[in-house]
Amino acid sequence: MSLTDPIADMLIRIKNANTARIEKIEMPNSNVKKEIAKILFDEGFIENYEVVNDNAVGSLKIYLKFDKNKKSPINGIKRVSKPSLRVYAKKNEIPKVLGGFGVAIISTSKGIMTGEEARKLGIGGEVICYIW
Repeated sequence: MSLTDPIADMLIRIKNANTARIEKIEMPNSNVKKEIAKILFDEGFIENYEVVNDNAVGSLKIYLKFDKNKKSPINGIKRVSKPSLRVYAKKNEIPKVLGGFGVAIISTSKGIMTGEEARKLGIGGEVICYIW
């Protein structure tokens, strides 16, 4: 199965599992997806993630976070830059998501990072997605 936008697929899987209160999801692994999962973990949106090398590609397992009332820290995810329409932001145009309550994930020349990190380093890049 060939996907035209594997990142959008990843985000939709997270969004759907979050809505259905499913705690573990699995998808084909890639370096970009692993970096996005690391940011989601570092920012407290997911419980954990792991890479399982069981075949040529391997798979990425993401463990979603829910409190005792089954509430999730993820309220929304939005894919910004798509293969059909790339969205770039200069260092001084990096968007703040929900006035700083959300996170913009940016692909820069120094790797994938949050909008906040990119702002501190003074670099722009491709806006992958927003999560809040």
